[in-house]
Amino acid sequence: MSYNIGEAAKASGVSAKMIRHYESIGLTGAARRTDSGYRVYMEQDVRVLQFIHRGRELGFSLDQIAELLALWQDKDRASCDVRALALQHIEELDRKIAQMQSMRQTLEQLARSCHGDNRSECPILEDLASHV
Repeated sequence: MSYNIGEAAKASGVSAKMIRHYESIGLTGAARRTDSGYRVYMEQDVRVLQFIHRGRELGFSLDQIAELLALWQDKDRASCDVRALALQHIEELDRKIAQMQSMRQTLEQLARSCHGDNRSECPILEDLASHV
């Protein structure tokens, strides 16, 4: 079965714009073309796009997804290589979560210190301006 770009987008969950982008950066192979120049995608192409889509949902970077794709396509790979990438990503997520929790705490403190009335003084704006 073959798909045009709109059908491939719908089947994979990746927008047509992103499919073209992934092709342009070499994350996916170049799409086959009809005689009139339209892109044509096969089942395997759609599976690759689904793989990329799921990787993005899990927060992997495009570079990490490229590595994971290479491992996925290498049937002689060692699963420890895949696991190492996943564990590295978990560490990155933990760092981001800690940063976001810190931002949230700071904003909570600033929001509590703001009177939230008709006064012009605002500790939130003062804090933002003090770090310029």
